[in-house]
Amino acid sequence: MNLLASLRYLVALHEHRHFGRAAQACHITQPALSNALRALEKEFGVVVVRRGRSFEGFTPEGERVLASAQRMLHEHTVLQQELSSEAAHPRGTLRLGAVPTAMPILARFAALLQARHPGIVPVALSMSSQALEAGLESISLDLALGYTERMPALGGALRSWPQYVEHYFLLRRAGQAQGRGLQIGPPISWLDAARSPLCLLTPAMHNRSLVDAAFRSAGASVQPAMETDSVLTLALSVVAGELCSVLPGALVDAVRGHEGLEALPLTGPVLTTPIGFMSHRQVQPTRALDAALALALDAGWLRHAAQHSGLLVP
Repeated sequence: MNLLASLRYLVALHEHRHFGRAAQACHITQPALSNALRALEKEFGVVVVRRGRSFEGFTPEGERVLASAQRMLHEHTVLQQELSSEAAHPRGTLRLGAVPTAMPILARFAALLQARHPGIVPVALSMSSQALEAGLESISLDLALGYTERMPALGGALRSWPQYVEHYFLLRRAGQAQGRGLQIGPPISWLDAARSPLCLLTPAMHNRSLVDAAFRSAGASVQPAMETDSVLTLALSVVAGELCSVLPGALVDAVRGHEGLEALPLTGPVLTTPIGFMSHRQVQPTRALDAALALALDAGWLRHAAQHSGLLVP
C-alpha cells in the first residue's frame, strides 16, 4: 500500500464528501479509491469510513486518522518545498481562497506573487466564508482572503493580516452615459436603492446577510427580482438587462470597461466591511506561504491595486 497516496485519497474524500468526486479529483477510478481506503482500514485495524449507498462520513477512529493525514500531508509539503527551494527562490504550489466578492483582489495578488516568485504556482479558489474557514482548519488551504469580522467565532484558531475595507455601490445602467466605461455617480441611500429591481446574492452567502442588514438599518424591506450565488452574474445581470445590483468596490472595478454603467455610493448607512488574509495559527508555513505573507505585509501591492481601481480603500 502506498500510504501517502491513501492519505491523500482520504483527505480528498473529506473535502468532496462523495466517492466519485473524490476519485475524480485524485485522477483515479472510484473502485481504486475505495480499494485504497479499505487497505488503509486494514493497515490501522479500524473502520475509517461510514459506508451506505453513498458516503456517510467518518467513524470516530476515522476522524483521528483524517486529522493525522492532514498533518502528515502538510508536513510532507513543507519538507518538499524546503528541499526544492533556495532561500530567495521559493518553489511549490500555494492554495489560496477568497470569498467571491474579494476574488478580483486575490487574482491581482496571486499574479503579482507569481511574477515576483516564478517558482510558486498559486491556485486561486472562490469559496464561501464557511468553506474558507473549513479549508484553513483542515490545512487544505494555505491562505484565505475573507471577512476578518468572523474570526472571533473561530476561537483563535486563525491569525489575520488586514488588507482593505469594502465599500458598497449600487450598480445600474446609466440614464445618459457620457464617454466610455464606468461612471461614478452621486451617492444614493439604501432606502432609495431598495426601490430598484435588484439582483442580489442568495441568502446563504455571508455578503447577502451584510447587505440585508444595511437595508434593514435603512428601514427598507427588499424582495430581489433575481438571486444568484455568482458574483459574475451579479454584474452581468446589470450589463445585460434592466436590473441593478449592490456590489463592493472591487467588483464594481471589474466591470469598469463596460459602457453605459454607473456606480452610486450607498449611504445611510455607510456599510464598511474589513477584508484580510487569514491562515492557520498552529501549522508550520511552507516556503510558498512565507513568500505570500511577505507580500501581504508589503502595503505597496495594495496601494497599487487601490490606485488602479480608485474604488478600493486600504
